[in-house]
Amino acid sequence: MAKVLCVLYPDPVTGYPPQYARDSIPKLTEYPGGMSLPTPSTIDFTPGELLGCVSGELGLRKFLESQGHEFIVTSDKDGADSEFDRHLPTADIVISQPFWPAYLSADRIAKAPNLKLAITAGIGSDHVDLDAAIARGITVAEETYSNSISVSEHAVMQILALVRNYLPAHEWVVNGGWNIADSVERSYDLEGMDCGVIAAGRIGLAVLRRLKPFGVKLHYFERRRLAPEIEEELGLMYHSDVESMLEMIDVLSIHAPLQPETYHLFDDAMIGKMRRGSYIVNTARAEIMERDAVVRALRSGQLAGYAGDVWYPQPPAVDHPWRTMPHEGMTPHMSGSSLSAQARYAAGTREILEDWFAGTPIREEYLIVDGGKLAGAGAVAYTTGGASSPGSSGS
Repeated sequence: MAKVLCVLYPDPVTGYPPQYARDSIPKLTEYPGGMSLPTPSTIDFTPGELLGCVSGELGLRKFLESQGHEFIVTSDKDGADSEFDRHLPTADIVISQPFWPAYLSADRIAKAPNLKLAITAGIGSDHVDLDAAIARGITVAEETYSNSISVSEHAVMQILALVRNYLPAHEWVVNGGWNIADSVERSYDLEGMDCGVIAAGRIGLAVLRRLKPFGVKLHYFERRRLAPEIEEELGLMYHSDVESMLEMIDVLSIHAPLQPETYHLFDDAMIGKMRRGSYIVNTARAEIMERDAVVRALRSGQLAGYAGDVWYPQPPAVDHPWRTMPHEGMTPHMSGSSLSAQARYAAGTREILEDWFAGTPIREEYLIVDGGKLAGAGAVAYTTGGASSPGSSGS
């Protein structure tokens, strides 16, 4: 029998379960491109429930305990005295989320001799030291595509919120004002702007598709160029390097993984290549940005706005400068944890566990590391040799 250690974010401050705004969520039959949704034998939750918090337990407790497995769920994940660190040395399986990550650094992996499987409930395994996992023969898996569309919708929402100056305008209403001039002095139309995407994978391509109807000019940078028919369909301009794209765009949406070549890619010099008054939305990884360079660019006016939902570390300190910098539209790391997405990544987590316990192969789309090497989706999205070092540059 296995010991499964699961780290989820805390419950709502008003208590669990919440009063849900809707009675159900739409039923999907497949992901874009035809990939099937998670296929566990069954689920022990109602789609649309809050599953990603401690009391939600990803809907896994009945399943795991019915098979005699030990199931520990906590939100206490940081520091040597955390509940996570106390249980880690005897854990066989660790489940975490990008939104409230339990950083599996090389040091932590060294202290977990029983650890065989690390599951990301959602997309993004940067909080796992992949090199250490490879060296130890630990399998790393995530639910590819489970929340890709969720993140793409969040990114487009933040682009519109920045360009149209939505948040400051809303604040005037909340505070009892009717200050139209103040509300529109930084408000523009997105129509006609040049919008660029870094990394046109599942999320980045979904952002491009959602931006096209706004009448914008679309640009993208990607290591693997998209098919000609997609470029023609969306009217895309391909750039072979990031710098050449930055000089031509007004809005940038970042969707790259955190790798050595993307770590602190956006410093003062890189941001300075953009048009004055540009906007950046980053729903990828915080450490792609040099933290204080973003603050300086907003204060100087080089950037007209910055938004996203990724921070380092997560959660960030109360005095993190991104909380109070001007013209920001930051949210907690929530873009991929909508109630709709939770139903998919909870079901996907169970599918992975069912396969693992049965000794059957985990589907290739879910694999990041397997058999001592990058595998499946991981072989496409990640590189080894410092690809992910949660103790220093993960986010």
